[in-house]
Amino acid sequence: MKIYTKTGDKGLTSLIGGTRVPKFHIRIECYGTVDELNSYIGLIMCQQINPHHQKILKEIQDRLFTVGASLAADPEKSRMKIPDLHDSDITLLEQEMDHMNEQLPELKHFVLPGGNTVVSYCHIARCICRRAERLTVHLASDSYVDEKMTIYLNRLSDYLFVLARKLNSDAGTEENIWLPRL
Repeated sequence: MKIYTKTGDKGLTSLIGGTRVPKFHIRIECYGTVDELNSYIGLIMCQQINPHHQKILKEIQDRLFTVGASLAADPEKSRMKIPDLHDSDITLLEQEMDHMNEQLPELKHFVLPGGNTVVSYCHIARCICRRAERLTVHLASDSYVDEKMTIYLNRLSDYLFVLARKLNSDAGTEENIWLPRL
């Protein structure tokens, strides 16, 4: 099987269901951004971090593939069975955040991105996740999008923020807080 098909050479691509759309279509932007996010999650996962966090990140990668597949499907023409997100996927992120927060000092300042390399990767992933969420909300204003997807992306960006704080704490790195000049 060849990887290249040449069918996108004129700037169009196919959604699941066969609909051809321009490569700049909001739906393509959505699942392309989710793919970018998934790549950064993979980068975080292969760092020297707690194996429990690696396991959760692998689970997140799987869920992001589900999100991407759903976003890549034409909701009116696709007949392909795509896995669903479940409430338990969102609950997992919430439980993980609650567990990490129990081990962290109270948040009293805004946190600037940085601290160490893996923490910086978490912040980059958080920003990409927020962009994916914004794009998906935009898409949902014109086309069907399962609301669990936007909820999941919202929780995931929060999870990545808390994970950044936890990894910073685990490394003994001082948190990079914002102290505004008044």
